[in-house]
Amino acid sequence: MGDAAIIHDLLAGIGTGLAGGLTAGLLGVSPGGGLVVFSVLLLGAGQHVAQGISLVAQVPPTSLTGIRRYWQSGNRTPLRWIALLTVGFVAGGAAGALAANHVAESALRWTYVAYLVVLVAMLILRGGRDQAKHDDKGTARDISWPALLIVGLLAGLSSGFLGIGGGLATVVGLSAVLGVPQHQAQMASLVMSLIPTSIPSAWIYWSEASLASWPVLAGVIVGLLAGTDLGARAANRIDRARLRSSMIVFVSLMAVYMTFKAL
Repeated sequence: MGDAAIIHDLLAGIGTGLAGGLTAGLLGVSPGGGLVVFSVLLLGAGQHVAQGISLVAQVPPTSLTGIRRYWQSGNRTPLRWIALLTVGFVAGGAAGALAANHVAESALRWTYVAYLVVLVAMLILRGGRDQAKHDDKGTARDISWPALLIVGLLAGLSSGFLGIGGGLATVVGLSAVLGVPQHQAQMASLVMSLIPTSIPSAWIYWSEASLASWPVLAGVIVGLLAGTDLGARAANRIDRARLRSSMIVFVSLMAVYMTFKAL
Protein backbone atom coordinates (compact mmCIF):
# COMPACT_ATOMS: atom_id res chain seq x y z
CA MET A 1 0.00 0.00 0.00
CA GLY A 2 1.49 3.36 -1.07
CA ASP A 3 1.69 6.49 1.06
CA ALA A 4 -1.18 8.16 -0.80
CA ALA A 5 -3.42 5.15 -0.23
CA ILE A 6 -2.52 5.04 3.46
CA ILE A 7 -3.33 8.73 3.90
CA HIS A 8 -6.60 8.31 1.99
CA ASP A 9 -7.66 5.35 4.14
CA LEU A 10 -6.63 7.16 7.34
CA LEU A 11 -8.66 10.27 6.49
CA ALA A 12 -11.64 8.19 5.40
CA GLY A 13 -11.45 6.31 8.68
CA ILE A 14 -11.25 9.55 10.70
CA GLY A 15 -14.34 10.91 8.94
CA THR A 16 -16.25 7.69 9.59
CA GLY A 17 -15.16 7.58 13.23
CA LEU A 18 -16.02 11.25 13.76
CA ALA A 19 -19.54 10.72 12.42
CA GLY A 20 -20.00 7.60 14.54
CA GLY A 21 -18.60 9.30 17.64
CA LEU A 22 -20.86 12.34 17.29
CA THR A 23 -23.97 10.16 17.21
CA ALA A 24 -22.63 8.00 20.06
CA GLY A 25 -21.95 10.97 22.33
CA LEU A 26 -25.17 12.76 21.46
CA LEU A 27 -27.43 9.74 21.94
CA GLY A 28 -25.37 8.09 24.68
CA VAL A 29 -24.98 4.80 22.83
CA SER A 30 -21.96 2.75 21.86
CA PRO A 31 -20.82 3.91 18.41
CA GLY A 32 -21.49 0.60 16.66
CA GLY A 33 -24.89 1.44 15.20
CA GLY A 34 -23.63 4.58 13.54
CA LEU A 35 -20.31 3.01 12.53
CA VAL A 36 -21.95 0.22 10.57
CA VAL A 37 -24.07 2.68 8.61
CA PHE A 38 -21.27 5.21 8.11
CA SER A 39 -18.83 2.47 7.08
CA VAL A 40 -21.26 1.42 4.35
CA LEU A 41 -22.06 5.03 3.39
CA LEU A 42 -18.60 6.66 3.58
CA LEU A 43 -16.23 3.73 3.02
CA GLY A 44 -18.35 1.64 0.68
CA ALA A 45 -17.73 -1.40 2.89
CA GLY A 46 -19.71 -4.60 2.59
CA GLN A 47 -21.98 -5.58 5.48
CA HIS A 48 -19.60 -8.12 7.07
CA VAL A 49 -16.62 -5.73 6.79
CA ALA A 50 -18.65 -2.79 8.16
CA GLN A 51 -19.64 -4.89 11.16
CA GLY A 52 -16.04 -5.99 11.67
CA ILE A 53 -14.84 -2.36 11.59
CA SER A 54 -17.47 -1.44 14.16
CA LEU A 55 -16.59 -4.21 16.61
CA VAL A 56 -12.80 -3.79 16.41
CA ALA A 57 -13.03 0.02 16.75
CA GLN A 58 -14.99 -0.42 19.99
CA VAL A 59 -12.29 -2.42 21.76
CA PRO A 60 -10.28 0.72 22.78
CA PRO A 61 -12.01 2.95 25.40
CA THR A 62 -13.10 5.60 22.90
CA SER A 63 -16.18 6.53 24.95
CA LEU A 64 -14.14 7.81 27.91
CA THR A 65 -14.44 11.47 26.89
CA GLY A 66 -18.21 11.13 26.51
CA ILE A 67 -18.56 9.47 29.91
CA ARG A 68 -16.67 12.35 31.52
CA ARG A 69 -19.23 14.83 30.13
CA TYR A 70 -22.19 12.79 31.44
CA TRP A 71 -20.47 12.36 34.83
CA GLN A 72 -19.87 16.10 35.14
CA SER A 73 -23.60 16.63 34.58
CA GLY A 74 -24.45 14.45 37.58
CA ASN A 75 -25.42 11.22 35.81
CA ARG A 76 -24.41 8.02 37.66
CA THR A 77 -24.82 4.30 37.01
CA PRO A 78 -24.73 1.60 39.77
CA LEU A 79 -21.78 -0.78 39.37
CA ARG A 80 -24.17 -3.69 39.94
CA TRP A 81 -26.02 -2.73 36.77
CA ILE A 82 -22.81 -2.62 34.76
CA ALA A 83 -21.62 -6.01 36.06
CA LEU A 84 -24.88 -7.79 35.25
CA LEU A 85 -25.30 -6.11 31.87
CA THR A 86 -21.71 -7.04 30.98
CA VAL A 87 -22.09 -10.73 31.88
CA GLY A 88 -25.14 -11.03 29.63
CA PHE A 89 -23.51 -8.96 26.91
CA VAL A 90 -20.34 -11.06 26.59
CA ALA A 91 -22.30 -14.31 26.32
CA GLY A 92 -24.71 -12.89 23.76
CA GLY A 93 -21.97 -11.19 21.73
CA ALA A 94 -19.98 -14.35 21.07
CA ALA A 95 -23.10 -16.30 20.08
CA GLY A 96 -24.24 -13.53 17.74
CA ALA A 97 -20.86 -13.21 16.00
CA LEU A 98 -20.63 -16.96 15.39
CA ALA A 99 -24.06 -16.89 13.79
CA ALA A 100 -23.38 -13.78 11.66
CA ASN A 101 -20.49 -15.33 9.76
CA HIS A 102 -22.79 -18.04 8.44
CA VAL A 103 -25.42 -15.61 7.13
CA ALA A 104 -25.47 -13.92 3.70
CA GLU A 105 -24.91 -10.13 3.53
CA SER A 106 -28.40 -9.45 2.18
CA ALA A 107 -29.97 -11.36 5.06
CA LEU A 108 -27.81 -9.46 7.56
CA ARG A 109 -28.88 -6.11 6.12
CA TRP A 110 -32.57 -6.99 6.25
CA THR A 111 -32.15 -8.25 9.81
CA TYR A 112 -30.41 -4.98 10.65
CA VAL A 113 -33.33 -3.01 9.20
CA ALA A 114 -35.87 -5.10 11.15
CA TYR A 115 -33.87 -4.57 14.36
CA LEU A 116 -33.87 -0.78 13.88
CA VAL A 117 -37.60 -0.73 13.15
CA VAL A 118 -38.30 -2.65 16.37
CA LEU A 119 -36.16 -0.20 18.38
CA VAL A 120 -38.00 2.79 16.92
CA ALA A 121 -41.38 1.19 17.69
CA MET A 122 -40.34 0.52 21.29
CA LEU A 123 -39.12 4.08 21.78
CA ILE A 124 -42.35 5.53 20.37
CA LEU A 125 -44.73 3.19 22.21
CA ARG A 126 -42.96 3.49 25.54
CA GLY A 127 -42.13 7.19 25.33
CA GLY A 128 -42.95 9.08 28.49
CA ARG A 129 -43.99 6.02 30.50
CA ASP A 130 -40.68 5.88 32.36
CA GLN A 131 -41.82 8.76 34.58
CA ALA A 132 -44.03 6.40 36.58
CA LYS A 133 -41.00 4.38 37.66
CA HIS A 134 -38.97 7.26 39.11
CA ASP A 135 -39.11 8.80 42.54
CA ASP A 136 -39.44 12.53 43.11
CA LYS A 137 -35.71 13.03 42.58
CA GLY A 138 -35.80 11.39 39.16
CA THR A 139 -33.77 8.38 40.35
CA ALA A 140 -34.70 5.00 38.91
CA ARG A 141 -35.84 2.34 41.36
CA ASP A 142 -33.78 -0.81 41.85
CA ILE A 143 -33.91 -3.26 38.96
CA SER A 144 -33.90 -7.05 39.36
CA TRP A 145 -30.80 -8.96 38.28
CA PRO A 146 -32.65 -11.21 35.77
CA ALA A 147 -33.96 -8.14 33.95
CA LEU A 148 -30.49 -6.63 33.68
CA LEU A 149 -29.01 -9.95 32.50
CA ILE A 150 -31.68 -10.26 29.81
CA VAL A 151 -31.09 -6.70 28.56
CA GLY A 152 -27.34 -7.42 28.44
CA LEU A 153 -27.86 -10.75 26.66
CA LEU A 154 -30.12 -9.27 23.99
CA ALA A 155 -27.80 -6.30 23.51
CA GLY A 156 -24.86 -8.69 23.14
CA LEU A 157 -26.70 -10.84 20.61
CA SER A 158 -27.50 -7.76 18.52
CA SER A 159 -23.90 -6.60 18.86
CA GLY A 160 -22.30 -9.81 17.68
CA PHE A 161 -24.84 -10.59 14.97
CA LEU A 162 -25.13 -7.07 13.55
CA GLY A 163 -21.79 -5.57 14.61
CA ILE A 164 -23.45 -2.57 16.20
CA GLY A 165 -21.98 -2.48 19.69
CA GLY A 166 -25.29 -3.11 21.44
CA GLY A 167 -25.55 0.44 22.79
CA LEU A 168 -28.87 1.17 21.11
CA ALA A 169 -30.40 -2.01 22.52
CA THR A 170 -28.98 -1.25 25.97
CA VAL A 171 -30.42 2.28 26.02
CA VAL A 172 -33.80 1.18 24.71
CA GLY A 173 -33.94 -1.80 27.07
CA LEU A 174 -33.10 0.31 30.10
CA SER A 175 -35.13 3.42 29.25
CA ALA A 176 -38.13 2.20 27.26
CA VAL A 177 -38.62 -1.20 28.93
CA LEU A 178 -37.20 -0.88 32.47
CA GLY A 179 -38.01 2.80 32.99
CA VAL A 180 -34.50 4.12 33.65
CA PRO A 181 -34.16 7.90 33.04
CA GLN A 182 -32.86 8.62 29.53
CA HIS A 183 -29.60 10.31 30.56
CA GLN A 184 -28.85 7.56 33.10
CA ALA A 185 -29.52 4.84 30.52
CA GLN A 186 -27.16 6.59 28.11
CA MET A 187 -24.50 6.84 30.81
CA ALA A 188 -24.81 3.08 31.45
CA SER A 189 -24.41 2.35 27.75
CA LEU A 190 -21.26 4.46 27.49
CA VAL A 191 -19.73 2.96 30.65
CA MET A 192 -20.32 -0.53 29.26
CA SER A 193 -18.49 0.43 26.09
CA LEU A 194 -15.38 1.12 28.23
CA ILE A 195 -15.25 -2.60 29.00
CA PRO A 196 -13.80 -4.52 26.02
CA THR A 197 -16.90 -6.68 25.74
CA SER A 198 -16.61 -6.73 21.95
CA ILE A 199 -13.29 -8.63 21.98
CA PRO A 200 -14.82 -12.14 21.57
CA SER A 201 -17.06 -11.11 18.67
CA ALA A 202 -14.34 -8.88 17.12
CA TRP A 203 -11.93 -11.84 17.19
CA ILE A 204 -14.45 -13.99 15.34
CA TYR A 205 -14.80 -11.34 12.60
CA TRP A 206 -10.99 -11.03 12.53
CA SER A 207 -10.56 -14.78 12.04
CA GLU A 208 -13.03 -14.66 9.15
CA ALA A 209 -11.04 -11.79 7.51
CA SER A 210 -14.05 -9.45 7.77
CA LEU A 211 -11.99 -6.31 8.43
CA ALA A 212 -10.78 -3.15 6.69
CA SER A 213 -7.14 -2.02 6.42
CA TRP A 214 -5.17 -0.87 9.47
CA PRO A 215 -5.12 2.83 8.39
CA VAL A 216 -8.93 2.80 8.20
CA LEU A 217 -9.25 1.18 11.63
CA ALA A 218 -6.74 3.62 13.17
CA GLY A 219 -8.57 6.59 11.64
CA VAL A 220 -11.93 5.36 12.91
CA ILE A 221 -10.60 5.09 16.47
CA VAL A 222 -9.12 8.63 16.35
CA GLY A 223 -12.37 10.01 14.96
CA LEU A 224 -14.39 8.24 17.66
CA LEU A 225 -12.38 9.85 20.45
CA ALA A 226 -13.05 13.36 19.15
CA GLY A 227 -16.62 12.78 17.98
CA THR A 228 -17.85 11.18 21.22
CA ASP A 229 -16.64 14.13 23.27
CA LEU A 230 -18.34 16.65 20.99
CA GLY A 231 -21.58 14.66 20.93
CA ALA A 232 -21.68 14.27 24.72
CA ARG A 233 -21.16 18.01 25.19
CA ALA A 234 -24.23 18.63 23.04
CA ALA A 235 -26.32 15.91 24.75
CA ASN A 236 -25.94 17.42 28.20
CA ARG A 237 -27.54 20.63 26.92
CA ILE A 238 -30.65 18.81 25.68
CA ASP A 239 -33.56 17.66 27.83
CA ARG A 240 -34.75 14.04 28.05
CA ALA A 241 -37.73 14.42 25.72
CA ARG A 242 -35.62 15.93 22.95
CA LEU A 243 -32.96 13.24 23.41
CA ARG A 244 -35.60 10.54 22.97
CA SER A 245 -36.95 12.31 19.87
CA SER A 246 -33.41 12.64 18.49
CA MET A 247 -32.83 8.93 18.94
CA ILE A 248 -36.09 8.09 17.17
CA VAL A 249 -35.15 10.31 14.21
CA PHE A 250 -31.58 8.96 14.02
CA VAL A 251 -32.56 5.29 14.19
CA SER A 252 -35.35 5.87 11.64
CA LEU A 253 -32.89 7.47 9.20
CA MET A 254 -30.51 4.53 9.65
CA ALA A 255 -33.36 2.10 8.93
CA VAL A 256 -34.35 3.98 5.76
CA TYR A 257 -30.78 4.06 4.44
CA MET A 258 -30.09 0.40 5.19
CA THR A 259 -33.41 -0.53 3.54
CA PHE A 260 -32.24 1.27 0.40
CA LYS A 261 -28.91 -0.61 0.51
CA ALA A 262 -30.63 -3.95 1.01
CA LEU A 263 -32.90 -3.56 -2.04
